[in-house]
Amino acid sequence: MEARQPRRSLQQRGRAKSGSQAIRRSRRAIKERGPSGGGVANPVGGGRRTSVEGSKVVTQCGALAGKRPRQIGKAPKAPNNDDDDEGFQAGSDHPREVAGRPALVHDQQLRFSGVEEEEHSSKVFAKPLERKKRQERFYSEAPFPKPRPKRTIREGGENEDLAGVMVSNEVDEVFRGAKTDLDKYLALRGLHARNPRAYRRLLVERTEEVLPYIYTPTVGEACQKYSNLDIETTGLYVTLEDRGRVLEKLRSWKNGNEVRAIVVTDGERILGLGDLGAGGMGISEGKIQLYTAAAGVPPDQCLPICLDVGTNRESLLEDPEYKGLRRRRPMGVEYYSFLDEFVQALRAWRPHCLLQFEDFGNHTAFVLLGKYRNQLCCFNDDIQGTASINLAGILAGLRLKEGAFSEQKILFHGAGEAGVGCGELIALALSTWHGVPLPEARKRILFMDSKGLVCKSRLSQLQDHKVPFAHDLEHAPDLLQVVRKHKPTVLIGVSTQAGSFTEEVLRAMCENCNRPLIFPLSNPTSKAECTFEEAFAHTDGRCIFASGSPFPPLTVPSPDGMGQGTTYHPAQANNAYIFPAVGYAAILTEASCIPDDVFLEAAKCLAGLSSDEDLERGRLFPPFSKIRETSAHIMAHLCQFFCDEGYGTKPQELRTGEEADWLQYVKKRMYNPSY
Repeated sequence: MEARQPRRSLQQRGRAKSGSQAIRRSRRAIKERGPSGGGVANPVGGGRRTSVEGSKVVTQCGALAGKRPRQIGKAPKAPNNDDDDEGFQAGSDHPREVAGRPALVHDQQLRFSGVEEEEHSSKVFAKPLERKKRQERFYSEAPFPKPRPKRTIREGGENEDLAGVMVSNEVDEVFRGAKTDLDKYLALRGLHARNPRAYRRLLVERTEEVLPYIYTPTVGEACQKYSNLDIETTGLYVTLEDRGRVLEKLRSWKNGNEVRAIVVTDGERILGLGDLGAGGMGISEGKIQLYTAAAGVPPDQCLPICLDVGTNRESLLEDPEYKGLRRRRPMGVEYYSFLDEFVQALRAWRPHCLLQFEDFGNHTAFVLLGKYRNQLCCFNDDIQGTASINLAGILAGLRLKEGAFSEQKILFHGAGEAGVGCGELIALALSTWHGVPLPEARKRILFMDSKGLVCKSRLSQLQDHKVPFAHDLEHAPDLLQVVRKHKPTVLIGVSTQAGSFTEEVLRAMCENCNRPLIFPLSNPTSKAECTFEEAFAHTDGRCIFASGSPFPPLTVPSPDGMGQGTTYHPAQANNAYIFPAVGYAAILTEASCIPDDVFLEAAKCLAGLSSDEDLERGRLFPPFSKIRETSAHIMAHLCQFFCDEGYGTKPQELRTGEEADWLQYVKKRMYNPSY
């Protein structure tokens, strides 16, 4: 037998050998040396050695005894693609932690080798009995219980069968040991960092269950504590210090040539929580994932961006752990010139990319949308997305009560960007669908702000976006007085004033009509104007309800006390029904812009997708478990609209008849994770 080659240095070995090569060398060592063979050089790196005992490979550093192995040098950086991005981060000195639990030594060793546990155990520990014994010993020492048996699932489009693909990442297993919603948020981020494909599979397959922890309501708390959490940013920060080289910064993004959808924020008004500065990255990260979960946009085409221009919140500026720029926000020319450089750099970098503005300040949001909506394919979800889902809720709710859309009187509690955006879209719907002149349509919509009813007598004090809704009415200082005097049939909360829909207000709404529409849309849950239980109780079950954040279902006992009663499911007016479908339809048709008419069409399409049975149980929208099917129908409708109206281009597959219709086309292009 030939003499063994001299052992090479770490530089010669560790950075050149992949995990699969390391496993093959271990197997050869077992086969050649047998049960009593001596030590072999550890393929992972450093001066550690492994001894072979039977068919098991045990490191001398005592990993299976629970000790943390010392990392020697930096691990090789995995190529940036879906096949190899499960590994650890190059240069990391310790494994990641999930939901407050220390990562397992076993996990760290697998990250060194660059392979998954299943592949590792199936290749190295060839005998089933030994694999079973090793697994039992490992989980007896592990800090969380054994996973459930793996199961075979099917997923994908109508004709796609992934039979034989095994997954063990059940939601309850990922969340096991997590005590709070924030722990669950961290557990999901930990899974994404360790195994992106498994995370995406969970995101797509179990969207309804994980949605509250990647988006509202949990994402609000995550943004507040973003700098204090032990997490790695998955998006791109563009700061004021990048002025003059923003294009260079964008081009540096790892998957730059693939990016087709961007969510950008400056963190000035995150949900109802105000200025969170660089912590706003959390909302961009959460929103961008919904493009994949709801509409099937491939994750490599998605990019979350936070424009770090500073913060005016003193607590953040004084926080020693704050990750953002420690300066106050710029105003005027300095701010808008930076935003303009960003937009122009984006147009030069990715001219057909979708841009979604998210959680900018009220005034800034309207200025940016007005300036850029005709320059590139962009929209503001807070203004237009919220308006569309709100309109869809009204249209769906009217299927349950008597009365036409044109006969409704609508009162908004709150007059920020979300509220006024909703009002403008409703007025446009009345004008477009019912021929009501736009000024007259606006008169059927009332607004209240912190100083009371928005009216003509306050004209000199109002912000510009409120002026179109300043009607010639007598001023009223409080919500109850306005409800009693002007008798609205639809009450919509966008005020972030928790509990402002009091019992008196809700009962007064019932005096105006038999089935009032009550929509407390403020996020997160702690800012909601009322809960589902409160609305149901104070309207004697007559209200038609939708909220911004999720509420649990309510079971009402049967009148005779027999049976299980009736369960009502509160509708969640979640923008995720709208913006992913709008965005992906614009991408697929390479739309030049996204006019307001698109959001009218999205609302009308969504409102017709709920069954009569679902409506009777309170579900104004299809269950979120069916979000991909729902999005596919909305996308198909919008793609047709974009092309018919001249905003987009019909793809060659449809022009030549290679694919039958838009629904087939969009379903075929919805991302499905697979191994």
